[in-house]
Amino acid sequence: MNERPATWSPHSAHWGAFSARWDGTTLDVTPYEHDPAPSPILENFTNALRHKARILRPMVRKTWLEGKARGTRDFEPDFVERSWDEVTSLLAAELARVRNEYGGGAVFGGSYGWSSAGRLHHAQSQVHRFLNMAFGGYVRSVNTYSAGASAVILPHVMGGYENHSRRNVTWDQIVEHTDNVLAFGGMALKNTAVASGGLSRHIERDAMTRAARRGTKFFCISPLRDDLPDEANATWLPIKVGTDVALMLALAHTLLFEDLWDKAFVAGYCEGFGPFQLYLLGRDDGTPKDAAWAAGITGMSAAAIVDLARRIARGRTLIAVSHSLQRAQYGEQPVWMGAVLAAMLGQIGLPGGGYNYALGSLGHTGRRVNAVPIPTLPQGKNEVRDFIPVARISDMLLNPGQPFDYNGQSLRYADIKLVYWAGGNPFHHHQDINRLRRAFNMPQTVVVHESAWTPTAKFADIVLPATMTLERDDIGACATDPRLIAMRKVADPIGEARDDFDIFADLSRKLGVEEAFTEGRNSRQWLAHLYEPTRRALAEGGWDAPDFEEFWQRGELILPSDPDDGGSLRAFRDDPDRNRLPTPSGRIEIYSKTIATFGYSDCPPHPAFLPSTEPASQRHPLTLIANQPSTRLHSQLDFGAYSQSKKIRQREAVRLNPVDAGRRGIKDGDIVRLFNDRGACLAAAIVSDDVMAGVIQLSTGAWYDPEPGGEPEPMCVHGNPNMLTRDIGTSRLAQGCCGQVTVVECEKFPGNLPPVRAFDPPIPL
Repeated sequence: MNERPATWSPHSAHWGAFSARWDGTTLDVTPYEHDPAPSPILENFTNALRHKARILRPMVRKTWLEGKARGTRDFEPDFVERSWDEVTSLLAAELARVRNEYGGGAVFGGSYGWSSAGRLHHAQSQVHRFLNMAFGGYVRSVNTYSAGASAVILPHVMGGYENHSRRNVTWDQIVEHTDNVLAFGGMALKNTAVASGGLSRHIERDAMTRAARRGTKFFCISPLRDDLPDEANATWLPIKVGTDVALMLALAHTLLFEDLWDKAFVAGYCEGFGPFQLYLLGRDDGTPKDAAWAAGITGMSAAAIVDLARRIARGRTLIAVSHSLQRAQYGEQPVWMGAVLAAMLGQIGLPGGGYNYALGSLGHTGRRVNAVPIPTLPQGKNEVRDFIPVARISDMLLNPGQPFDYNGQSLRYADIKLVYWAGGNPFHHHQDINRLRRAFNMPQTVVVHESAWTPTAKFADIVLPATMTLERDDIGACATDPRLIAMRKVADPIGEARDDFDIFADLSRKLGVEEAFTEGRNSRQWLAHLYEPTRRALAEGGWDAPDFEEFWQRGELILPSDPDDGGSLRAFRDDPDRNRLPTPSGRIEIYSKTIATFGYSDCPPHPAFLPSTEPASQRHPLTLIANQPSTRLHSQLDFGAYSQSKKIRQREAVRLNPVDAGRRGIKDGDIVRLFNDRGACLAAAIVSDDVMAGVIQLSTGAWYDPEPGGEPEPMCVHGNPNMLTRDIGTSRLAQGCCGQVTVVECEKFPGNLPPVRAFDPPIPL
């Protein structure tokens, strides 16, 4: 193989812009020079290009070739190598068979969209475009694991999700105006390091530093102290897991009882306060939601709750709710109640005040939005009407034809015969992996495009080796970052890996739809085509608008931003009649008549505290927080150098409080077993008082690595917390995932330590 010369090439990842060079042996990476806080996750690239986990050539499951893969898929080696021509011919024939026998409604197009920051080689867009062109459509998923509940509840309460997460309060406003930030779920810098399309400047640490220096008071309301960085100089309020709504209600009750609320704002900008007030005062259930009531639930003292309510009624206050709170049972409620609390303070729409959903949960939030569109690959038209909320994949595969509720609709699960997955690793991010194993044994065929042997690839029937982002040209762009990046290829593809676009183009040719899929363009021509709408908008606005070749030679282009004007909430505050919110009343809906008509007992028509149906118990006394990792994006590049550097004895690290560790005889570095009725995993202990007592924290992203031996529900020896989490919907309204919180027990592992095989490629038969 002739490797490319070792010259620096601009590139981008979801965790930041950078440059890289490859000399055939070593990859050097340097962050974008103007990034004040580059993410160390970039170091995962340094050993990834030629790692043993990379997929070198197409593979097919032997039992699938024999016609008996369904119900027998496992993680033990069962693959044979095939040439590209042979495997694509086999796959094209299988796709044609499923299309002819069952139609597009029997195909699920799976992808989670985080495989690359590039706008062309974006696996999710590629697989959806292909299935639309080749089948006329496919069964799709809606919403995300990160924001499944909020994406559904917010339109009922205030309008579109994007308007309240991105086009709202910015970090610049906080630095200048904000006196108090109530960060429910915190604002961890590890989360703001990541943004779809990548960021050239990570601004959050500096913004918190400057705000705190001016006098902004941050409150970290979380079981984890480090959910706000030291620079924020935050007050940590470690309330019990899942009790944020109770605290919000008690704050609202104090505001009401002490006449500290903005009655004029609620009357002029909100709908349905009356029924909610009856609930708040306990007139309908006999239980006032006051500070004394909340103290018994949250673990905070009643006096501290009252003092906090009085403080936020003074000065400019921002209520922020993180993704983490709604990734749990009844996750709609904290999102809704946070908006109601902010409405009672009367500051929604003011600079640096009011309500911002997900500020600090991703790097997208708190920034100005670009004034021109970024390149986007068109996906064609999906003629299939069936869909699922994204976290209901196991439900669908295990229960074809069965009914389910979603956002006021009564729907039925499709009968899926073929799963086509490109980009993403459900055996990392889906809940209750033992159940997922059973579910993925239901389809007749599972196809995966992957650059590495993830557990999802190892469980597939047909595995097609895809290039990594460093092995192809692309355009990097993020709607909230002003830098468009010419992502130049750094190294030649490993083995026989091919771009997703080229794989789909070949399959399209064999299916007779090549022209529809490619539109007669190769990858380079598609890049120029996707760039053109951005160039045209720049030219029409009078900004610098070079043609594609000039942009490519420059390596980057600075995009203009929209003004920091507070978006639709500022406009609504200025004139609520002319700038109505897109809700039935045009106002903030404290009580939703629409949701009332659905009759969901697990999502009442106003925000309410609903305790978990799986509380901590004598058998499972610890509450597990399964949050996002700081060493990688989800499970991506778990084999990378930085991710590996933070593991202990090759296992993912789990943190627990000294009190809980002492009761179990656990010390730093011990290998422990976490378990409940759904499964078990091993992890390496870190004893830390940054985790409140009764809580244990294990980040997601360690590749699922089942212990060998043939057990139907084997333990994960590597540390994947989704062995333990519940695969239930947040409620019948949103059906979001509940992967953030579960209950477990933890013990020191006494046996012989099983080897970690997560990154070992299968040996072909």
